[in-house]
Formats: sequence, structure tokens, C-alpha cells
Amino acid sequence: MRMSEGVEWAAHVCVLLHWLEADDLTPVSAPRLAESYDLPAAYLGKQLQALARAGITESLPGRRGGIRLARAASRITLMDVVAAIEGGTEAFSCTEIRRRGMNAENPRSEFAKPCGIAHAMRSAELAWRRELAATSIADLAESTPRRVGDAARRHFGGT
Repeated sequence: MRMSEGVEWAAHVCVLLHWLEADDLTPVSAPRLAESYDLPAAYLGKQLQALARAGITESLPGRRGGIRLARAASRITLMDVVAAIEGGTEAFSCTEIRRRGMNAENPRSEFAKPCGIAHAMRSAELAWRRELAATSIADLAESTPRRVGDAARRHFGGT
């Protein structure tokens, strides 16, 4: 499975917003977020819209407005971010090719249960989703070297 780079961008932005929130440096404008990682503002804007639609971030209007996390970073999982950017569709879709060709004449009852391939793929995806759901934005921020978070805060005018 391959995810778009938008997932990486969105996750980093969420961690950054968490760090900045701790120093009362949010909300932050979308162009400023894009500039902080040297990203194309228009493309990052699409990721930010997806995060907002999913209730992960929110926009505050006005001169001092911008983007901030919509809920505590400990309540936003990496799976939330992935689903916001990539959608909730399953990675593997079984098309039941075993019912075609050489098996087309076999009774449907022979195919009542999912095949081993579909079962293994679904089990792997569930494990992957569980792992992402067990990792919060706060966890990611805590596992990042402190100097990285400090540099981000300084970049945005914090301590």
C-alpha cells in the first residue's frame, strides 16, 4: 500500500500545531504552515481542508485567525490523519477471481467463506489500522527530539 505525501505533511502539521499550542502560538495561517516546511501552499491547503472536514483542525477567522487543532493532540490518532487524507476505503479489495475461469462452473457454496488471501490481507490491514489508531499526535510529539520542537517554537516566535 502506498499513501500520498499528504499524509506525511498532515501529520507533521498536526504535531507542529500541538507544539505551538503549548506555547499559545496558535492559530497559525495556512501560508505560514506551508512556509515552515517549504511546501506548496495550494497543495498543503487541500490537506488542511481534509483535516478540517475530519474535525482534526479548525480555522479561526479574522486578522489573528488561522488554523489550530480542534481537539487535544492526545485524542487525535495517526489513523484519524490517514483516514482524513486518504479516505476510509480498504487497501485490499477482493474481486473473487476464484469464482471465474476454471471455477466458473463450481457451485457458489464452495466459495461461501473468504479465501485465504482475502483473510490474510484483511488481518494485515486491521493490524496496521490498530497500530495507527494506538498512536496519537501527542505520542508523536513526545517521541520527537526536544530540540526539534524547540526549533519549531522559536520559528514561530515562542520560547
